[in-house]
Amino acid sequence: MYSRKRMTGLAAAGMSGALLLTACGGGDGQDLTGDNGGAGEDAKEIEIALIAWEEGIAVTHMWEAILEEKGYDVTLTEVDVAPAFQGIANGDVDLFLDTWLPTTHEEYWNDYGDDLEDLGSWYDNATLTLTVPAYMEDVNEIGDLADHADELDNRIVGIDPGAGLTAQTENEAMPGYGLDEDFELVTSSGAAMQAELASAISEEEPIVVTLWRPHPAYAEHDLKDLEDPEGHMGETESLHSMGRTGFSEDYPSLSGWIEDWEMSDEELSALEVLTLEEYEDEPTEGARVWLSENPEFLERTMGEDAEGLEF
Repeated sequence: MYSRKRMTGLAAAGMSGALLLTACGGGDGQDLTGDNGGAGEDAKEIEIALIAWEEGIAVTHMWEAILEEKGYDVTLTEVDVAPAFQGIANGDVDLFLDTWLPTTHEEYWNDYGDDLEDLGSWYDNATLTLTVPAYMEDVNEIGDLADHADELDNRIVGIDPGAGLTAQTENEAMPGYGLDEDFELVTSSGAAMQAELASAISEEEPIVVTLWRPHPAYAEHDLKDLEDPEGHMGETESLHSMGRTGFSEDYPSLSGWIEDWEMSDEELSALEVLTLEEYEDEPTEGARVWLSENPEFLERTMGEDAEGLEF
């Protein structure tokens, strides 16, 4: 999973939380004391931390589009994982939308959780997977791959060598299901894996890849995640939104929207395709296109507050 970062700008791994002091919470006059200018009204300036993982890019730009349409002044600060949690815990950033619990971000939750507001889970099917095209009808569990090693050229197509998904597959799933003798995990990059997957599907050839949910590939292809009865790919996780201390008090309306926010696999995959691929250079515009095509999502999430929104 960690290979998914497309770090740019402020996202260097060595960035310290001190750099976030220039965010709106500490530098442009936003009042972080809870005095938001009127009882029951949201503060209108907001700083959102963004870790450049696929789902984080997609949903952060989606909320940017929604909030701008509602009259908020939105600033996105792209950071690595540790500075994101440090910034929210210190009150230098207001919101972060891509916390993986209970496992991936467990260390940061243990370190900073007492200084964060958990605004709830918006996606509850985050998983690491081994995946095949749906037309491979005889392969349904990871253990079934052992009977199809020859037709798969003894290859599992992976992503970056340093990714958590790679380590989980190589160190846990392959030996756990007895695949380490007959298969090689071929690593390269997420983009190379997606290209090889698309090429195999275009020829309806057999292939098995390392993948994860949520991922835009599920919106592009008819795929089948292999069942993992022994749990060697790890447990299912949930994606949570985290606010700084006092967030709900300063943003009562937004807090309610976020607490009511849920996304299905299909919704998130379609949003990722628009923000990461079709509008790669303008992800907020891609999010606006998705929102224009999914008014029921806005109504479900925001209720009467969605009235009048146009994208």
